[in-house]
This record gives sequence, C-alpha cells and structure tokens, in this order.
Amino acid sequence: MSAPQPSILVIDDESGILDTLRILLKNEGFDVTTAQGGKVGLETLKSSAPDIVLTDVRMPQVSGIDILSAVRQQDPETPVILMTAQASLQTAIQAVNEGAFYYIQKPFSNDDMVAICRRAADYRQLRAENKHLKQEIRRRERSGQVRPLGKSRVFLDVMRLAEQVAPTESTVLIQGESGTGKEIIARYIHELSARSESQFLSLNCGALPESLLESELFGHVKGSFTGAVRDKQGLFAAARGGTFFLDEIGEMSPATQVKLLRVLQERECIPVGGTEAIPVDVRVVAATNRDLEDDIKQGRFRTDLYYRLNVIAIHLPPLRDRRDDIPIFVDAFLKRIANEKEHGEELKRLSAEAVDAIMAYDWPGNVRELENALERAVVLSKGEAVPLSALPVRITERRAEPLVADREHVNPTLDVIEQAYITWVLQTEGGNKTRAAEVLGIDPSTLYRKLSKYDTGVKSADAE
Repeated sequence: MSAPQPSILVIDDESGILDTLRILLKNEGFDVTTAQGGKVGLETLKSSAPDIVLTDVRMPQVSGIDILSAVRQQDPETPVILMTAQASLQTAIQAVNEGAFYYIQKPFSNDDMVAICRRAADYRQLRAENKHLKQEIRRRERSGQVRPLGKSRVFLDVMRLAEQVAPTESTVLIQGESGTGKEIIARYIHELSARSESQFLSLNCGALPESLLESELFGHVKGSFTGAVRDKQGLFAAARGGTFFLDEIGEMSPATQVKLLRVLQERECIPVGGTEAIPVDVRVVAATNRDLEDDIKQGRFRTDLYYRLNVIAIHLPPLRDRRDDIPIFVDAFLKRIANEKEHGEELKRLSAEAVDAIMAYDWPGNVRELENALERAVVLSKGEAVPLSALPVRITERRAEPLVADREHVNPTLDVIEQAYITWVLQTEGGNKTRAAEVLGIDPSTLYRKLSKYDTGVKSADAE
C-alpha cells in the first residue's frame, strides 16, 4: 500500500506564482491546496490541517509571519516554509529563529523548491512517527500504572469501554452518582489518548455562578463587565491540544448550554464581550450525577446539547453494586493514609467487626465517602487495629431491613417477606403494636395472631 501524498497549503497574493507552484508540486506527488492572499490562507487553515504550509512573507492585510503564528498555534509540528524577496530577507531569518522550518528567496529554482518541500515532508513524517511511537509506549506503560482500582465485573466492563474509546476523538459523557470517581475515569481516558502530552483541565459547572462560569469557559475581553480589567483566556483555549473535563454538566444554565453547543458544533468560541471567534482544539469529556433525559423532559437541559455530549456514554456503577472492590479500596486508602503522615506511620488494619460493617454498608457517598470514613477512623484509632467504634455511627448502626435474616434465600416465600416486614415496622414503632397495626393497615387482633405465629421476639411497648 503506497504512502499517502503529503498535503501542502500554498499561500501567495500573486495568482501566477500559485499556478506555477500548484503544477510543480502536484507533479512531484504533493496534494496541493492554494490560497490567494493571507486572509484567505487563514480561513483555509481553520478548516484544514495541511502537512506543510508554504507562504509568501509580504502580503497585504495578513503577512506570512501572521500565517506562521496561526500555524504554530494550531499545530507546532507543522513545518512552515517562507518565500521571501531580498527586501524581507531579514524578517524571514528572524521568523526561522522563531520556529519557521526554512525560507527560500524569490526568484527560486524549481529544483530548490521541490527539495525543500520534500525535506519538510520527511520532517513531518518522522515527527508524526516519533510521536505515535512515544504515545504507544506511554499508553502501554500508563494502562498498568494509572489504571483505576477495581476488579468487579461491572467495573471491568467500564474499563474496557474507556480503553476502547480513549484513542478516539469522540466526546464522552460519564454518568454516575457523586463520589463514584467520574473524574478519575476522565483522567484515565486522557492518559491513554493521543492528547496525553497536553493538558487535562477540569471545571465543576455547578460551583460557579453563570456569569463567572462563562468567563472561565470562554474567556473575556477587557471592559466586558465590571472588574474585567484585562483580557482573560478561557479554559477552552487554555486546554488547546488536550482534554477538558466538564463536571456536573447538568448544572449549567440554558444560556451557557447554547454557547457550549456552539463550541462543540463549530469548534470555536467567542470570549465574553468579544466579537472574534477563537479556534478550539480540545476533546470534551463531560460528567453528571443527574438524569439528563429527565431534565430534558422538564425543560432544564437542551436535547441537541445532550446528543452532542452523549456520543459515547459511560455509566459508572455505585460502590454498593461493586462490593468486590471495597477491600481493594480499603487496602489502597489505608496505605495512602499511612504514607501521607508527616513522620510516617505504621500501616493500620481493620478489625473484623469494622470489616463486617464496611462490607454491609450501602455507601450512598460511594468511594469518596469510604475514603473519608477510613481517614477519620485511622485518626481516631490508637492501636494497630482500627476498631468498629472508630467508624462513623451511620456505618456501624444496624438498620433492620426486610429479608435481612433471609438474604441467602434466592426466592423467599410470602410468609418470610411478611414476617420480615412486620418485624421491621415493629422495630420502627419502638415495639408499639397498636401503632404498628395502624401502619400495617390491619386490626390489632390480626397483628397479634401473626405475631403469635411468627414469634418475632420484639419487645412490646403497648403496656408502657
């Protein structure tokens, strides 16, 4: 299979030179695009990413130096060749010092021009291959080093999907309860992507008021609002070439949703108070703990934005649905807590009672709640083992639940279900059978018969 033709964008304000170079370079195997004038050249760059840019230095309105700056902003790896007359030679030499690949003086020979363009094509290919190899090596290293904790089946399914989507440019929407580790998954996707050498930036959309959120996202120009004393770069611009993680996307106001939709559709954003659009080269990973489909029905979230974000959906399960992972988290958190102590501390372990309580608890705050509970327990523990009493009360207190005594029954009978429910209601009402009968919706005499049958052992409070 033959290698693809290197693409080259030729920019000059003289149509005769453009025609000559188009014929010359096309005959030499290049995929040639021409643009007459620097302004047209800039517009062409916005919609394409050529392997090489060949531009004249002196052009009205937009110069070759402006083209160089735009190309380096878009992709620093793209070689830029400058064509220059004697009068602008010094400018061209300065531009080479600032990152241009080469300069060639007008008039030039066809052989010299072809040789320089071939050299630029080889440079571009070598840089691309080198970058690809480094990314592949780093991806293999990081897949083992930074892999999020967990071995449960449901979590391994999440990991497989994350690893499959990471090398792509697709937008990802991570859904899950608070504390399940959505940002950790987003960082993992970034680390395994082709953007891993660039920044990973994150922003909690629910933590800022609307006006400040827009400024953080898109930037603002000086004087656009009270306190805007200078231009400010937005995070979409700052994350150029990298990944931008938008947490709690469901908290974003309708007005800001419209602006975000434009960014995803047009790949550009306009700073607050500005008129010029700024190109956006960033991969968006969004996350929410809300039911966005319900928000759409309630008119709180835009349907078109939802489908722009929901290209790849990753549902992160709560900790109660991946209990096999709890011991892994406990071990990792206890080690981290010991290592973070100022003078070091002996690694502590959980007592058997503490382990039972942790495994039985439903963890509504998920992994974050588990980590905080363990840190608290370690601080309050004097000995080597963390006792049950060091854990928060909400974890250690036993709540009676239906079927709690019959969890091992795969198909409990109606009698078992009824007995468990009556026991739970009695405990909730403090043993008062009269109030329990009212809650159950039955006569007290019926309740007494059932209690006699089941012998629940709950102390009566009716006589008190």
